[in-house]
Amino acid sequence: MKLIELTLREELNYDSKCGKRLRIFNSLLIEIAKKELPDSIVEQINDSIRAINTHPSVDKPLDKAIKAHQLKILKLLEKHLKIVPKNHYRNLWLAIGMAIFGIPIGVAFGTVFHQMAFLGIGLPIGLSVGMAIGAGMDKKAQEEGRQLDVELNN
Repeated sequence: MKLIELTLREELNYDSKCGKRLRIFNSLLIEIAKKELPDSIVEQINDSIRAINTHPSVDKPLDKAIKAHQLKILKLLEKHLKIVPKNHYRNLWLAIGMAIFGIPIGVAFGTVFHQMAFLGIGLPIGLSVGMAIGAGMDKKAQEEGRQLDVELNN
């Protein structure tokens, strides 16, 4: 089964936020089309494309719809096929590293020096550790061919 094409709208200003999101969504679909996907996944992606193609408006509601369907497609690919966009794990582990590693390290510094102002020292350490873990996972995903050649900035 093949992905259907996203129709680009003539009335849409492609320099606007909505236009940029539509271009990014289109590049995501192009990258997804390069992968071998089961028919059930392709059908769900096609449903999202149809919803965007038939969406009546061109401004903020369309922008929200594109964002929602893009997120839905990415979650579907990650959950069932472990396919992720570039830097997915790095961005995910950046926050996790700050929470899991940074705060406890900051509390430890604060406790040792009897000054909780040192709590902030742990956050950049946790951020660095999280980014390193995520970058390693991104590299592994790329080596295994599970990474899409598109970087998404929501």
